[in-house]
Amino acid sequence: MIEILQYEFMRNALLAAILVSIACGIVGTFVVVKKIVFISGGITHAAFGGIGLGYFLGINPILTAIPFSLLSAIGIGIISKRTKISEDSAIGILWAVGMAMGILFIGLTPGYAPDLFSYLFGSILTVPFSDIILMIVLDIIIIVTVLVLYKEFQALSFDEEFSEITGVPTRTLYLLLLCLVALSVIVLIKVIGIILVIALFTIPTAIAKQFTNKLKKLIIYSTMSATILTVAGLWLSYFFDLPSGAVIVLVLAFVFFISVLIKKLYIKT
Repeated sequence: MIEILQYEFMRNALLAAILVSIACGIVGTFVVVKKIVFISGGITHAAFGGIGLGYFLGINPILTAIPFSLLSAIGIGIISKRTKISEDSAIGILWAVGMAMGILFIGLTPGYAPDLFSYLFGSILTVPFSDIILMIVLDIIIIVTVLVLYKEFQALSFDEEFSEITGVPTRTLYLLLLCLVALSVIVLIKVIGIILVIALFTIPTAIAKQFTNKLKKLIIYSTMSATILTVAGLWLSYFFDLPSGAVIVLVLAFVFFISVLIKKLYIKT
């Protein structure tokens, strides 16, 4: 098993798995606690517009996906909070518009998009070192932001109305949280794919919630479970020559069901 780390693509894949786990462990906890899983799905699919723009301009699609994701996150937050349009309608609109723009840009691009499939379904074994650097930068931004504003995010997650009454800038914090979701989406796209991103946002935290309800422990347990299971899915996908994103999700789902059974048995005893 150690021998395969002599290959650069496997070292990159292992680093990507760890960096992805940090992002989804931290931000995914707030996504689940705040119950904004559907919003994260909307931001993820809207990011496809940025992927298409990258192909059209001939540059790294991840770079163009960053502003698309951030603008989608801010758009969903502003539309849902300041207009009469419901949140799920705003998500549905931006979800559809982002996907449509991505398809349009790709259709206008001459030739064939060779690695488009990897952005849709993930391909951790093909992550280049340049994307690893970008993941590290985005992870640092996520970690620093959460460390600085941890108490505020905690208050926003558990009691937004009371937080607003006590003077916490909940609307600004909510938009910032959505932006962190958007940055996490960028970290996740190449590894797990647009279609499967929601799994990494939700399943590690769902596993952690079987054993604790304290926010700090949730973040730690989510990050640990995401790291272990993502790496396990990576090894399995490599050895059995299977799609990495799908294998990682199935490993996460399998362990989630095991954790549910363990909790039920523990309660009975």
